[in-house]
Amino acid sequence: MNRVSRLILLSATISLASCTTQTPPPSAPPMTPPAEAPQASEGQPFFTQAGIASFYGAAHDGNLTASGETFDQHDFTAAHRTLAFGTVVRVINTENGRSVKVSINDRGPHIRDRIIDLSYAAARALGVGKNGLLHVRLEAFHGDQAS
Repeated sequence: MNRVSRLILLSATISLASCTTQTPPPSAPPMTPPAEAPQASEGQPFFTQAGIASFYGAAHDGNLTASGETFDQHDFTAAHRTLAFGTVVRVINTENGRSVKVSINDRGPHIRDRIIDLSYAAARALGVGKNGLLHVRLEAFHGDQAS
């Protein structure tokens, strides 16, 4: 797919995503959700990506995200450059095997070598180290998405 086609597809995806109604996240998500490994019966993910994750927390708490939601560092959310808002992504820490599901509600990260910015709660559940970075694999399955 050439660059122009990708741009048109991205614009159409963003336009459609902005027309959907977002439901607010649960008011009290668990602090450390159980690790969830992908099931073989779910088939292949429709999206995968591997790279470095970072997180954002207290300094952004209460600010509006690009999707219009209020950022809460205790929710399991994330920022991604291209995935549609509301996409549920499994984030797997490739160093310790822990995984969480996050919902994309913001744009970023704004640092070139990173692929996703996690909320503090998601990064903590994955076992983020002192440097604030994680080596992760992202997977999105049709079965994880809201209907």
